[in-house]
Amino acid sequence: MGILDFLSGQFIDVIHWTDDTRDTMVWRFEREDHEIKYGAKLTVREGQAAVFVHEGQLADVFTPGLYMLETNNMPIMTSLQHWDHGFKSPFKSEIYFVNTTRFNDLKWGTKNPIIVRDPEFGPVRLRAYGTYSVKVSDAARFLTEIVGTDGEFTMDEISYQIRNIIVQEFSRSIAMSKIPILDMAANTRELGKLVSTEISATIAEYGLTIPELYVENISLPPAVEEVLDKRSSMGMIGDLNKYTQFQAAEALGRDGGAGAAMQAGLGAGLGMQIGQAAAQGGPWGPRPTAGVQAPPPPPMPEKVWHLAENGETKGPFSKATLGRMAADGSLTRATFVWTPGQDGWKTADDVDELAQLFTVLPPPPPPAG
Repeated sequence: MGILDFLSGQFIDVIHWTDDTRDTMVWRFEREDHEIKYGAKLTVREGQAAVFVHEGQLADVFTPGLYMLETNNMPIMTSLQHWDHGFKSPFKSEIYFVNTTRFNDLKWGTKNPIIVRDPEFGPVRLRAYGTYSVKVSDAARFLTEIVGTDGEFTMDEISYQIRNIIVQEFSRSIAMSKIPILDMAANTRELGKLVSTEISATIAEYGLTIPELYVENISLPPAVEEVLDKRSSMGMIGDLNKYTQFQAAEALGRDGGAGAAMQAGLGAGLGMQIGQAAAQGGPWGPRPTAGVQAPPPPPMPEKVWHLAENGETKGPFSKATLGRMAADGSLTRATFVWTPGQDGWKTADDVDELAQLFTVLPPPPPPAG
């Protein structure tokens, strides 16, 4: 073996990349003057792709494996340089390693509230946030469309753009879905899939794909949440008169002794003053004439119910309407129902108030003839 053959064997390049940053998407292999020796060994590991750029033009893309960089396995480079199989001098090219693994636990969220029209509450402002993962699906397209000549491209350089696309499609999807606000918590998975499907075409133009997208939370403004909590509390209280009596009795039992006696005496004295003033036509008005009863208090608002069928919410329906639906079979014991103040969806058979609709039997038929 001649000295020249020995020296050429000693200077064979070994081209590879190991990443320990966990956020690098593209890394350029550096060589002085970008000179790569003929016959160099290229190692592309799992989760990587190697892209050759020669004189500003994308030449080859190598998938995971071990390669000897020679003219017989680089047909595109050979055609660009018009090489023959005997040409063994170094060639000048740039090699970009592209990370094709998933980048997980990336955050997205609405910077400003989204205005949607709810069938029950009208226009409402919403905020949402969640996580997503992204992956390079087309290394060549990603390099030409996004990276360019950047020698080290990280996830932070494109995450802001992806978040903007997600928020834009989420705003459009949630407005078109027409899902009631009270039912959105039960449909976050479907919303995530819908948004992921809608943005897949746009992301694919960058050479990327989003394998997973999650909606972790959809929230209302604090003022609206406070009103909603009060409304739920009123639904749980039920009879307001009994609740007032219960609070008064609880206060007496809690204070006890002189405090309880003082409250009782004050209440009795105030009642006597009101009675005397009413008899004398005082500031509370004249005493009503005999035989005329005071008008009854306004009735409590009727409880209404929502039904879930085939992933959609229907309603609200009154209990009388549900009774007719139970009679004609459109409401069954297994139908999921929800009413304000109820903890999640339940089957109609699990709600005592509705289970009675299925136990009422018609009277026996009249005798024949």
